[in-house]
Amino acid sequence: MTSKNPKIPDLNRKVMTNPVHFLAFGFGSGLAPFAPGTFGTLMAIPLYLIIQTQSLPIYLGILAVVCIVGIWICDKSSELLGVHDHSGIVWDEFAGFFVTMIAAPAGWLWVIIGFALFRLFDIWKPWPISILDKKVEGGLGIMVDDIVAGVYALVCLQLIHYLMVISG
Repeated sequence: MTSKNPKIPDLNRKVMTNPVHFLAFGFGSGLAPFAPGTFGTLMAIPLYLIIQTQSLPIYLGILAVVCIVGIWICDKSSELLGVHDHSGIVWDEFAGFFVTMIAAPAGWLWVIIGFALFRLFDIWKPWPISILDKKVEGGLGIMVDDIVAGVYALVCLQLIHYLMVISG
């Protein structure tokens, strides 16, 4: 695999015409000229709003499918592009945000807090996220750091909610 990103017009065409790239690039949101991870997470919000109404077991089932299929999608897109973890591959942001929002309280405040927490941990990459990001290869490597960032954000989101509830 090469370390160079494909040329932009060629990449746009590839992403918009290949279903694997289209999904990996978050329905095109990963083509944003800057902060593609943030745009990918923003694209995840409407999908979250659709699945948040499901029961917890169904939500977790959907999340499992997103994660398992995501490993394959990210691996295949990366392989086809010849670039490991291309910055435009944002399916992992979808999975990480969905992890963050497991059993989240309803309302836009919690969506915004969840978004901010997930982006914080995804960008900051505290231990062991940074190690996973560097050491795990392929589609699993692309996905795992965002899933763990989502777990960190989930714990913080639930703790904030708990503290707000007990403080009245």
